[in-house]
Amino acid sequence: MAELAGLREILSASASLDVTPKGRGRFQVEGRVQARIGQTCVVTLDPIENEIEETVDLIFVPGVAPAADDAAPEPLLDDTVDLGALATEFLILGLDPYPRKPGAVFELPQDVKPDPGPFAALAGLKDKHGR
Repeated sequence: MAELAGLREILSASASLDVTPKGRGRFQVEGRVQARIGQTCVVTLDPIENEIEETVDLIFVPGVAPAADDAAPEPLLDDTVDLGALATEFLILGLDPYPRKPGAVFELPQDVKPDPGPFAALAGLKDKHGR
């Protein structure tokens, strides 16, 4: 799961999910996914730990979902709900894509000159030949 999520490590993870039949082959899945994960600070590259807590509330229907908006039901695949895959998906949705160590601030180096770009040499030739 850590490799799939691109994490340094997963220290703990749990999912508490209730599956309720809603008639006509429909199911509602409600609950929460919690985890303590190890990530790497994008500023300092130090290891850090973060907490994830995501609420799950989805409706699954047989066949293909009719619409592609946030309120649309999810399709059942082979008439099943893969709760492990669902928990993993919600763990990944809860990740901070740019985790930072508390107090870490990115600052540009002061002595860096701006890149003149690929056409700087051509501009120099133009000035040299007066064109």
